[in-house]
Amino acid sequence: MTDQSLRILVFGAHPDDCDIKAGGSAALYQQSGHTVKFVSVTNGESGHQRLSGTELAEIRRAEAAAAGKSLGIEYEVLHNRDGYLQPTIEARFEIIRLIRNFQPDLILTHRPNDYHPDHRYTSQLVCDAAYMVTVPPIVPDVPALRKNPVIAYLSDHFTRPYPFSPTVVVDVEPVWDRMIDALDCHQSQFYDWLPYNHFYEEEVPADPAQRKAFLSKKMKDRIRPLADRYRDLVIQTYGEKRGREIQLIEAFEPCEYGSPLTDENRNVLFPFLP
Repeated sequence: MTDQSLRILVFGAHPDDCDIKAGGSAALYQQSGHTVKFVSVTNGESGHQRLSGTELAEIRRAEAAAAGKSLGIEYEVLHNRDGYLQPTIEARFEIIRLIRNFQPDLILTHRPNDYHPDHRYTSQLVCDAAYMVTVPPIVPDVPALRKNPVIAYLSDHFTRPYPFSPTVVVDVEPVWDRMIDALDCHQSQFYDWLPYNHFYEEEVPADPAQRKAFLSKKMKDRIRPLADRYRDLVIQTYGEKRGREIQLIEAFEPCEYGSPLTDENRNVLFPFLP
């Protein structure tokens, strides 16, 4: 690690949310010597067609730990119940403590408008912790930060009250295999629950290698439209030739509640950009 090393903190609502939206960027940070931490704000106890409660929460926690190990990062799963998350003072203080202890340069999380209440409230909790992390009388048992971290939103496709509006796009094709290795660790999610919930459980292969290849194709189909949607920004970032060729990206939108994500600090906070 060097004096220029970054600390990146990603909040997802459930085990695997961070991996889906920022797994490629995490791999790029990690291989460049920066420190990344994923946090699942809920315990994942409800996302399955057969399992639930403590049994499923323990499975999801172990899967998250395996995914973190695969990426070479820390992966913490909090104890808030999946599907029960509320933006309470107690939950806010937990997020403030976590942010202060980690001292991130950059925080990534969901946007406030999202299909899942846990996603919306995770976003609200992080946004409510912004600025308050610098106020000493709030959560006085942990020293306040001197500077409000930069906060950016993870991508989504929702359009109301306004569509996702990124200013940063990251080519994740060079680390795609590492991203899939991490997602493959969330077996109860990608090979059980999501296929059941989206009506394709009969398509999932039994063979582990074939199953992983199946997951890679599914994720490429899911992520590929993002590059076309923001093609102008991809070209602006990577140049005309490469920008037209890139197919798999992650994208991030500035959150106004953190310190600004600007043209000046963009390449400091995302040092793998050209």
